[in-house]
Amino acid sequence: MQRSIMWFRQDLRLSDNPALTAALAAQDILAVYIVDDINSQNWKMGAASRWWLHHSLQSLNNSLDGNLLVLAGDPLQLLPELAKSVKATQVHWNRCYEPWRVARDKTLKERLNEISIEATSHKAALLWEPWEVKKKDGTPYRVFTPFYRRGCLQGATPSVPIAAPKQIPLHTKVNAEAFANCVGQQGIDALALLPSIPWDKTMRSTWQIGEQAAQKRLATFLQQGLDGYKQGRNFPQRQNVSRLSPHFHFGEISPQQAWNEAQRAGLEGQFDDDLDCFQSELVWREFSNSLLFYNPELPVENLQKKFDHFPWASNKAHLQAWQRGMTGYPLVDAGMRELWATGYMHNRVRMVVGSFLVKNLLTHWHHGQAWFWDCLVDADLAANSASWQWIAGCGADASPYFRVFNPVTQSERFDADASYIRKYVPELAALPNKYIHNPSAAPQQVLDEAGVTLGEDYPKAIVELKRSRERALEAFKSL
Repeated sequence: MQRSIMWFRQDLRLSDNPALTAALAAQDILAVYIVDDINSQNWKMGAASRWWLHHSLQSLNNSLDGNLLVLAGDPLQLLPELAKSVKATQVHWNRCYEPWRVARDKTLKERLNEISIEATSHKAALLWEPWEVKKKDGTPYRVFTPFYRRGCLQGATPSVPIAAPKQIPLHTKVNAEAFANCVGQQGIDALALLPSIPWDKTMRSTWQIGEQAAQKRLATFLQQGLDGYKQGRNFPQRQNVSRLSPHFHFGEISPQQAWNEAQRAGLEGQFDDDLDCFQSELVWREFSNSLLFYNPELPVENLQKKFDHFPWASNKAHLQAWQRGMTGYPLVDAGMRELWATGYMHNRVRMVVGSFLVKNLLTHWHHGQAWFWDCLVDADLAANSASWQWIAGCGADASPYFRVFNPVTQSERFDADASYIRKYVPELAALPNKYIHNPSAAPQQVLDEAGVTLGEDYPKAIVELKRSRERALEAFKSL
Protein backbone atom coordinates (compact mmCIF):
# COMPACT_ATOMS: atom_id res chain seq x y z
CA MET A 1 0.00 0.00 0.00
CA GLN A 2 1.28 3.47 -0.92
CA ARG A 3 1.12 5.92 1.96
CA SER A 4 1.73 9.67 1.84
CA ILE A 5 2.03 12.34 4.51
CA MET A 6 0.12 15.58 4.00
CA TRP A 7 1.94 18.24 6.03
CA PHE A 8 -0.49 21.10 6.66
CA ARG A 9 1.11 24.49 7.28
CA GLN A 10 -0.43 27.83 6.25
CA ASP A 11 -3.07 25.99 4.20
CA LEU A 12 -5.64 24.86 6.74
CA ARG A 13 -8.32 23.93 4.23
CA LEU A 14 -9.44 21.04 2.04
CA SER A 15 -10.53 22.96 -1.06
CA ASP A 16 -7.98 24.37 -3.52
CA ASN A 17 -5.17 22.60 -1.71
CA PRO A 18 -2.67 21.36 -4.35
CA ALA A 19 -0.54 19.41 -1.87
CA LEU A 20 -3.59 17.53 -0.59
CA THR A 21 -4.73 16.84 -4.14
CA ALA A 22 -1.30 15.43 -5.03
CA ALA A 23 -1.23 13.31 -1.86
CA LEU A 24 -4.51 11.68 -2.94
CA ALA A 25 -2.55 9.68 -5.51
CA ALA A 26 -1.58 7.45 -2.58
CA GLN A 27 -3.98 4.91 -1.12
CA ASP A 28 -3.55 6.18 2.41
CA ILE A 29 -2.86 9.69 3.76
CA LEU A 30 -1.57 10.76 7.15
CA ALA A 31 -2.55 14.39 7.87
CA VAL A 32 -0.19 16.23 10.23
CA TYR A 33 0.38 19.75 11.55
CA ILE A 34 3.54 20.72 13.44
CA VAL A 35 4.01 23.85 15.54
CA ASP A 36 7.63 24.77 14.89
CA ASP A 37 8.95 27.14 17.55
CA ILE A 38 12.49 25.88 16.95
CA ASN A 39 13.41 26.93 13.42
CA SER A 40 11.25 30.07 13.61
CA GLN A 41 13.50 31.51 16.36
CA ASN A 42 12.73 35.27 16.53
CA TRP A 43 9.60 34.85 14.41
CA LYS A 44 7.58 32.49 16.54
CA MET A 45 3.87 33.18 16.23
CA GLY A 46 2.55 35.97 18.43
CA ALA A 47 -0.17 35.51 21.02
CA ALA A 48 -3.10 36.55 18.81
CA SER A 49 -1.94 34.30 15.96
CA ARG A 50 -1.65 31.34 18.33
CA TRP A 51 -5.18 32.00 19.51
CA TRP A 52 -6.44 31.91 15.93
CA LEU A 53 -4.37 28.82 15.13
CA HIS A 54 -5.95 26.90 18.00
CA HIS A 55 -9.44 27.42 16.62
CA SER A 56 -8.39 26.93 12.99
CA LEU A 57 -6.78 23.58 13.83
CA GLN A 58 -9.97 22.53 15.59
CA SER A 59 -11.95 23.38 12.47
CA LEU A 60 -9.59 21.48 10.18
CA ASN A 61 -9.54 18.51 12.54
CA ASN A 62 -13.34 18.40 12.43
CA SER A 63 -13.20 18.41 8.63
CA LEU A 64 -10.84 15.43 8.84
CA ASP A 65 -13.14 13.53 11.23
CA GLY A 66 -10.72 14.00 14.10
CA ASN A 67 -7.77 12.44 12.25
CA LEU A 68 -5.38 15.41 12.17
CA LEU A 69 -2.15 14.56 13.99
CA VAL A 70 -1.02 17.74 15.76
CA LEU A 71 2.53 17.95 17.10
CA ALA A 72 5.05 20.45 18.39
CA GLY A 73 8.75 20.19 17.68
CA ASP A 74 11.26 20.31 14.85
CA PRO A 75 9.90 19.08 11.49
CA LEU A 76 13.48 18.30 10.44
CA GLN A 77 13.41 15.52 13.01
CA LEU A 78 9.72 14.74 13.24
CA LEU A 79 8.81 14.22 9.60
CA PRO A 80 11.60 11.74 8.73
CA GLU A 81 10.86 9.80 11.93
CA LEU A 82 7.13 9.91 11.29
CA ALA A 83 7.55 8.81 7.66
CA LYS A 84 9.62 5.79 8.75
CA SER A 85 7.16 5.00 11.53
CA VAL A 86 4.12 4.82 9.24
CA LYS A 87 6.11 3.54 6.21
CA ALA A 88 5.20 6.54 4.06
CA THR A 89 6.87 6.89 0.67
CA GLN A 90 5.88 10.52 -0.02
CA VAL A 91 5.57 13.79 1.89
CA HIS A 92 3.60 16.69 0.36
CA TRP A 93 3.33 20.30 1.51
CA ASN A 94 2.47 23.73 0.14
CA ARG A 95 5.22 26.30 -0.07
CA CYS A 96 5.73 29.17 2.38
CA TYR A 97 8.06 32.06 1.66
CA GLU A 98 9.47 33.31 4.97
CA PRO A 99 13.29 32.99 4.88
CA TRP A 100 13.46 30.60 7.82
CA ARG A 101 10.83 28.34 6.29
CA VAL A 102 12.57 28.32 2.91
CA ALA A 103 15.88 27.29 4.52
CA ARG A 104 14.22 24.64 6.72
CA ASP A 105 12.21 23.14 3.87
CA LYS A 106 15.28 22.86 1.64
CA THR A 107 17.11 20.92 4.36
CA LEU A 108 14.03 18.77 4.98
CA LYS A 109 13.79 17.75 1.32
CA GLU A 110 17.43 16.68 1.41
CA ARG A 111 16.93 14.61 4.55
CA LEU A 112 13.82 12.90 3.22
CA ASN A 113 15.46 12.14 -0.09
CA GLU A 114 18.43 10.60 1.75
CA ILE A 115 16.09 7.97 3.19
CA SER A 116 14.34 7.42 -0.17
CA ILE A 117 11.19 9.36 0.67
CA GLU A 118 9.86 11.59 -2.07
CA ALA A 119 9.31 15.19 -0.87
CA THR A 120 7.24 17.51 -3.05
CA SER A 121 6.20 21.12 -2.45
CA HIS A 122 3.36 22.91 -4.22
CA LYS A 123 2.05 26.45 -4.83
CA ALA A 124 -1.05 27.31 -2.83
CA ALA A 125 -0.45 30.50 -0.83
CA LEU A 126 0.11 32.94 -3.70
CA LEU A 127 -1.41 33.77 -7.07
CA TRP A 128 2.04 33.86 -8.63
CA GLU A 129 5.36 32.54 -7.39
CA PRO A 130 7.88 35.31 -6.61
CA TRP A 131 10.13 34.10 -9.43
CA GLU A 132 7.26 34.26 -11.92
CA VAL A 133 6.87 38.04 -11.64
CA LYS A 134 10.05 39.83 -12.66
CA LYS A 135 11.09 42.70 -14.87
CA LYS A 136 12.29 42.07 -18.41
CA ASP A 137 15.89 42.18 -17.24
CA GLY A 138 15.21 39.36 -14.79
CA THR A 139 15.38 41.46 -11.63
CA PRO A 140 12.53 41.66 -9.08
CA TYR A 141 10.24 44.66 -8.93
CA ARG A 142 10.74 47.26 -6.20
CA VAL A 143 7.72 49.42 -7.11
CA PHE A 144 4.17 48.14 -6.67
CA THR A 145 2.28 49.62 -9.65
CA PRO A 146 4.46 48.08 -12.39
CA PHE A 147 4.57 44.85 -10.36
CA TYR A 148 0.79 44.77 -10.56
CA ARG A 149 0.15 46.18 -14.01
CA ARG A 150 3.05 44.74 -16.01
CA GLY A 151 4.15 41.81 -13.92
CA CYS A 152 0.82 40.36 -12.88
CA LEU A 153 -2.01 41.53 -15.11
CA GLN A 154 0.02 40.94 -18.28
CA GLY A 155 1.27 37.58 -17.07
CA ALA A 156 -0.43 34.24 -16.61
CA THR A 157 -3.98 34.23 -15.28
CA PRO A 158 -4.31 32.92 -11.71
CA SER A 159 -5.07 29.21 -11.66
CA VAL A 160 -8.61 27.89 -11.35
CA PRO A 161 -9.35 26.74 -7.79
CA ILE A 162 -9.47 23.01 -7.12
CA ALA A 163 -12.61 21.57 -5.55
CA ALA A 164 -12.36 19.87 -2.18
CA PRO A 165 -11.90 16.11 -2.49
CA LYS A 166 -15.08 14.14 -2.02
CA GLN A 167 -13.27 11.53 0.02
CA ILE A 168 -9.86 11.42 1.71
CA PRO A 169 -8.39 7.98 2.56
CA LEU A 170 -7.07 9.04 5.96
CA HIS A 171 -4.57 7.01 7.95
CA THR A 172 -5.89 6.80 11.49
CA LYS A 173 -3.41 4.56 13.33
CA VAL A 174 -0.13 6.26 14.22
CA ASN A 175 2.55 4.52 16.23
CA ALA A 176 3.35 7.59 18.32
CA GLU A 177 5.88 5.69 20.46
CA ALA A 178 8.21 5.37 17.49
CA PHE A 179 8.88 9.11 17.45
CA ALA A 180 7.81 10.19 20.93
CA ASN A 181 11.34 11.29 21.80
CA CYS A 182 11.15 13.96 19.08
CA VAL A 183 7.98 15.65 20.22
CA GLY A 184 7.01 17.63 23.27
CA GLN A 185 3.22 17.79 22.93
CA GLN A 186 0.57 15.94 20.98
CA GLY A 187 -2.94 17.20 20.34
CA ILE A 188 -4.37 20.68 19.92
CA ASP A 189 -5.11 21.35 23.58
CA ALA A 190 -1.66 20.12 24.66
CA LEU A 191 -0.04 22.85 22.58
CA ALA A 192 -1.38 25.49 25.02
CA LEU A 193 -1.98 28.00 22.22
CA LEU A 194 -4.70 29.86 24.09
CA PRO A 195 -3.78 32.81 26.34
CA SER A 196 -3.22 32.24 30.05
CA ILE A 197 -5.37 35.28 30.84
CA PRO A 198 -8.83 35.81 29.27
CA TRP A 199 -7.97 38.87 27.17
CA ASP A 200 -9.45 37.15 24.10
CA LYS A 201 -13.12 37.48 25.10
CA THR A 202 -13.87 40.18 22.51
CA MET A 203 -11.85 38.32 19.90
CA ARG A 204 -14.05 35.26 20.35
CA SER A 205 -17.15 37.34 19.67
CA THR A 206 -15.55 39.09 16.67
CA TRP A 207 -14.46 36.16 14.51
CA GLN A 208 -15.70 32.94 13.00
CA ILE A 209 -12.72 30.74 12.19
CA GLY A 210 -12.08 27.92 9.75
CA GLU A 211 -12.56 27.09 6.09
CA GLN A 212 -16.35 27.33 6.06
CA ALA A 213 -16.22 30.64 7.94
CA ALA A 214 -13.69 31.98 5.42
CA GLN A 215 -15.92 31.04 2.49
CA LYS A 216 -18.87 32.66 4.21
CA ARG A 217 -16.87 35.81 4.92
CA LEU A 218 -15.85 36.08 1.24
CA ALA A 219 -19.44 35.61 0.07
CA THR A 220 -20.72 38.24 2.50
CA PHE A 221 -18.10 40.75 1.39
CA LEU A 222 -18.80 40.22 -2.30
CA GLN A 223 -22.54 40.66 -1.71
CA GLN A 224 -22.36 43.65 0.65
CA GLY A 225 -18.93 45.23 0.41
CA LEU A 226 -17.50 45.01 -3.11
CA ASP A 227 -19.87 47.64 -4.50
CA GLY A 228 -18.25 50.90 -3.41
CA TYR A 229 -15.07 49.21 -2.19
CA LYS A 230 -12.62 51.66 -3.77
CA GLN A 231 -13.86 54.58 -1.68
CA GLY A 232 -15.65 52.82 1.16
CA ARG A 233 -12.61 50.82 2.32
CA ASN A 234 -11.17 54.06 3.74
CA PHE A 235 -13.97 54.45 6.29
CA PRO A 236 -13.54 52.21 9.34
CA GLN A 237 -17.24 51.85 10.11
CA ARG A 238 -18.37 50.85 6.61
CA GLN A 239 -18.76 47.28 5.35
CA ASN A 240 -16.43 47.82 2.39
CA VAL A 241 -13.59 45.78 3.86
CA SER A 242 -13.17 42.07 3.34
CA ARG A 243 -11.58 41.13 6.71
CA LEU A 244 -10.13 38.13 4.91
CA SER A 245 -6.52 38.73 5.91
CA PRO A 246 -6.38 36.22 8.81
CA HIS A 247 -8.15 33.62 6.67
CA PHE A 248 -5.52 34.15 3.97
CA HIS A 249 -2.67 34.00 6.45
CA PHE A 250 -3.73 30.64 7.85
CA GLY A 251 -4.78 29.39 4.44
CA GLU A 252 -8.41 28.80 5.31
CA ILE A 253 -9.13 30.24 1.88
CA SER A 254 -6.81 30.65 -1.08
CA PRO A 255 -6.09 33.87 -2.99
CA GLN A 256 -7.16 32.02 -6.15
CA GLN A 257 -10.59 31.44 -4.66
CA ALA A 258 -10.94 35.09 -3.67
CA TRP A 259 -9.64 36.35 -7.04
CA ASN A 260 -11.97 34.15 -9.09
CA GLU A 261 -15.07 34.77 -6.97
CA ALA A 262 -14.40 38.52 -6.96
CA GLN A 263 -13.89 38.47 -10.73
CA ARG A 264 -17.27 36.82 -11.19
CA ALA A 265 -19.07 39.12 -8.76
CA GLY A 266 -17.39 42.25 -10.11
CA LEU A 267 -18.23 41.49 -13.72
CA GLU A 268 -21.80 40.53 -12.91
CA GLY A 269 -22.33 43.72 -10.90
CA GLN A 270 -20.24 45.90 -13.25
CA PHE A 271 -18.07 47.06 -10.34
CA ASP A 272 -15.01 47.56 -12.55
CA ASP A 273 -13.17 50.13 -10.42
CA ASP A 274 -14.06 48.37 -7.18
CA LEU A 275 -12.98 44.99 -8.56
CA ASP A 276 -9.66 46.37 -9.78
CA CYS A 277 -9.03 47.98 -6.41
CA PHE A 278 -9.81 44.79 -4.49
CA GLN A 279 -7.65 42.68 -6.76
CA SER A 280 -4.81 45.19 -6.38
CA GLU A 281 -5.05 44.67 -2.61
CA LEU A 282 -4.68 40.93 -3.17
CA VAL A 283 -1.60 41.68 -5.27
CA TRP A 284 -0.13 43.92 -2.53
CA ARG A 285 0.09 40.69 -0.53
CA GLU A 286 1.96 39.13 -3.47
CA PHE A 287 4.27 42.16 -3.67
CA SER A 288 5.10 41.92 0.03
CA ASN A 289 5.99 38.26 -0.35
CA SER A 290 8.16 39.05 -3.36
CA LEU A 291 9.99 41.72 -1.36
CA LEU A 292 10.62 39.29 1.48
CA PHE A 293 11.67 36.49 -0.84
CA TYR A 294 14.31 38.61 -2.55
CA ASN A 295 15.22 40.60 0.56
CA PRO A 296 15.38 38.11 3.45
CA GLU A 297 16.60 40.89 5.74
CA LEU A 298 13.33 42.83 5.26
CA PRO A 299 12.04 42.22 8.83
CA VAL A 300 15.17 43.63 10.45
CA GLU A 301 17.05 45.92 8.04
CA ASN A 302 16.02 49.12 6.23
CA LEU A 303 15.76 48.55 2.49
CA GLN A 304 16.90 52.14 2.05
CA LYS A 305 20.26 52.06 3.80
CA LYS A 306 20.36 55.80 4.46
CA PHE A 307 17.80 55.16 7.22
CA ASP A 308 20.43 53.18 9.11
CA HIS A 309 21.58 56.55 10.41
CA PHE A 310 18.14 57.94 11.21
CA PRO A 311 18.05 59.64 14.64
CA TRP A 312 15.25 57.65 16.24
CA ALA A 313 14.07 58.74 19.67
CA SER A 314 13.81 56.43 22.66
CA ASN A 315 10.85 57.28 24.85
CA LYS A 316 9.31 54.32 26.67
CA ALA A 317 6.43 56.40 28.00
CA HIS A 318 5.43 57.42 24.48
CA LEU A 319 5.67 53.84 23.22
CA GLN A 320 3.54 52.53 26.08
CA ALA A 321 0.94 55.25 25.56
CA TRP A 322 0.74 54.26 21.90
CA GLN A 323 0.45 50.55 22.72
CA ARG A 324 -2.31 51.15 25.28
CA GLY A 325 -4.30 53.57 23.11
CA MET A 326 -3.68 56.49 25.46
CA THR A 327 -1.99 59.08 23.22
CA GLY A 328 -4.64 61.77 23.49
CA TYR A 329 -5.49 61.46 19.79
CA PRO A 330 -8.80 59.55 19.58
CA LEU A 331 -8.37 57.97 16.12
CA VAL A 332 -4.96 56.61 17.08
CA ASP A 333 -6.29 55.38 20.41
CA ALA A 334 -9.39 53.83 18.85
CA GLY A 335 -7.21 51.91 16.41
CA MET A 336 -4.87 50.62 19.09
CA ARG A 337 -7.78 49.58 21.28
CA GLU A 338 -9.49 47.85 18.37
CA LEU A 339 -6.24 45.94 17.83
CA TRP A 340 -6.07 44.82 21.45
CA ALA A 341 -9.73 43.90 21.65
CA THR A 342 -10.18 42.13 18.31
CA GLY A 343 -6.72 41.24 16.97
CA TYR A 344 -7.43 43.39 13.94
CA MET A 345 -7.25 47.01 12.85
CA HIS A 346 -8.84 48.77 9.88
CA ASN A 347 -6.26 49.40 7.14
CA ARG A 348 -6.72 53.19 6.96
CA VAL A 349 -6.29 53.36 10.73
CA ARG A 350 -3.19 51.13 10.52
CA MET A 351 -1.56 53.78 8.35
CA VAL A 352 -2.52 56.55 10.77
CA VAL A 353 -1.26 54.79 13.91
CA GLY A 354 1.90 53.70 12.10
CA SER A 355 2.65 57.21 10.89
CA PHE A 356 2.02 58.60 14.36
CA LEU A 357 4.47 56.17 15.95
CA VAL A 358 7.39 56.53 13.54
CA LYS A 359 6.97 60.19 12.61
CA ASN A 360 5.20 62.11 15.37
CA LEU A 361 6.88 60.04 18.10
CA LEU A 362 10.08 59.28 16.15
CA THR A 363 9.95 55.71 17.44
CA HIS A 364 11.73 53.02 15.42
CA TRP A 365 9.43 50.99 13.19
CA HIS A 366 10.78 47.80 14.80
CA HIS A 367 8.69 48.60 17.90
CA GLY A 368 5.49 48.92 15.88
CA GLN A 369 6.30 45.78 13.92
CA ALA A 370 6.86 43.80 17.14
CA TRP A 371 3.61 45.00 18.74
CA PHE A 372 1.59 44.19 15.64
CA TRP A 373 3.29 40.79 15.39
CA ASP A 374 2.04 39.87 18.84
CA CYS A 375 -1.43 41.45 18.64
CA LEU A 376 -2.62 40.82 15.07
CA VAL A 377 -4.51 37.67 14.17
CA ASP A 378 -3.34 38.28 10.59
CA ALA A 379 0.32 38.79 11.58
CA ASP A 380 2.18 37.96 8.39
CA LEU A 381 5.96 38.37 8.26
CA ALA A 382 6.01 39.69 4.69
CA ALA A 383 3.07 42.09 4.96
CA ASN A 384 3.94 43.29 8.46
CA SER A 385 7.56 44.02 7.60
CA ALA A 386 6.88 45.57 4.19
CA SER A 387 4.05 47.73 5.52
CA TRP A 388 6.04 49.09 8.47
CA GLN A 389 8.95 49.91 6.18
CA TRP A 390 6.48 51.56 3.80
CA ILE A 391 5.00 53.84 6.44
CA ALA A 392 8.45 54.64 7.86
CA GLY A 393 9.66 55.71 4.42
CA CYS A 394 12.60 53.30 4.40
CA GLY A 395 11.16 50.45 2.33
CA ALA A 396 10.53 49.65 -1.30
CA ASP A 397 8.05 51.98 -3.01
CA ALA A 398 7.73 53.65 0.38
CA SER A 399 5.49 56.48 1.46
CA PRO A 400 7.62 59.66 1.34
CA TYR A 401 8.95 60.46 4.77
CA PHE A 402 7.52 63.97 4.56
CA ARG A 403 4.03 62.46 4.24
CA VAL A 404 2.82 62.53 7.82
CA PHE A 405 -0.75 61.41 8.44
CA ASN A 406 -2.52 63.96 10.63
CA PRO A 407 -4.69 61.87 13.00
CA VAL A 408 -7.11 64.76 13.55
CA THR A 409 -7.82 65.57 9.90
CA GLN A 410 -7.86 61.85 9.04
CA SER A 411 -10.42 61.32 11.78
CA GLU A 412 -12.58 64.25 10.66
CA ARG A 413 -12.51 62.99 7.09
CA PHE A 414 -12.97 59.24 7.52
CA ASP A 415 -14.88 59.07 10.82
CA ALA A 416 -16.84 62.29 10.59
CA ASP A 417 -19.65 61.16 12.88
CA ALA A 418 -17.06 59.65 15.27
CA SER A 419 -18.89 56.32 15.41
CA TYR A 420 -15.58 54.43 15.29
CA ILE A 421 -14.09 56.59 18.02
CA ARG A 422 -17.16 56.31 20.23
CA LYS A 423 -17.05 52.52 19.90
CA TYR A 424 -13.46 52.13 21.07
CA VAL A 425 -12.96 55.30 23.14
CA PRO A 426 -16.30 55.40 24.97
CA GLU A 427 -15.10 57.87 27.60
CA LEU A 428 -15.35 60.55 24.90
CA ALA A 429 -18.80 59.55 23.67
CA ALA A 430 -20.54 62.64 25.06
CA LEU A 431 -18.28 65.09 23.29
CA PRO A 432 -19.82 66.78 20.21
CA ASN A 433 -18.42 65.80 16.82
CA LYS A 434 -16.75 69.18 16.48
CA TYR A 435 -14.34 68.44 19.34
CA ILE A 436 -14.23 64.67 19.72
CA HIS A 437 -11.49 64.31 17.11
CA ASN A 438 -9.12 66.47 19.17
CA PRO A 439 -10.26 66.81 22.79
CA SER A 440 -7.11 68.69 23.76
CA ALA A 441 -8.38 71.61 21.65
CA ALA A 442 -11.88 71.59 23.16
CA PRO A 443 -12.98 74.53 25.34
CA GLN A 444 -13.16 73.74 29.04
CA GLN A 445 -16.91 74.31 29.09
CA VAL A 446 -17.41 71.67 26.37
CA LEU A 447 -15.28 69.19 28.30
CA ASP A 448 -17.19 69.91 31.51
CA GLU A 449 -20.56 69.42 29.83
CA ALA A 450 -19.37 66.08 28.42
CA GLY A 451 -18.00 64.98 31.80
CA VAL A 452 -14.45 64.67 30.45
CA THR A 453 -11.45 65.71 32.53
CA LEU A 454 -8.29 65.57 30.46
CA GLY A 455 -5.50 63.85 32.31
CA GLU A 456 -8.00 61.80 34.32
CA ASP A 457 -10.80 60.41 32.14
CA TYR A 458 -8.74 60.68 28.96
CA PRO A 459 -5.10 61.69 28.47
CA LYS A 460 -3.92 65.01 27.19
CA ALA A 461 -2.16 64.83 23.82
CA ILE A 462 1.32 63.43 24.44
CA VAL A 463 2.84 65.49 21.59
CA GLU A 464 1.79 68.56 19.62
CA LEU A 465 1.16 67.62 16.01
CA LYS A 466 2.74 70.59 14.24
CA ARG A 467 5.85 70.59 16.38
CA SER A 468 6.32 66.82 16.20
CA ARG A 469 5.88 66.89 12.42
CA GLU A 470 8.54 69.58 12.10
CA ARG A 471 10.85 67.53 14.29
CA ALA A 472 10.34 64.50 12.06
CA LEU A 473 11.12 66.49 8.91
CA GLU A 474 14.26 67.87 10.50
CA ALA A 475 15.34 64.36 11.38
CA PHE A 476 14.79 63.29 7.77
CA LYS A 477 16.79 66.24 6.47
CA SER A 478 19.69 65.22 8.72
CA LEU A 479 20.21 62.16 6.55
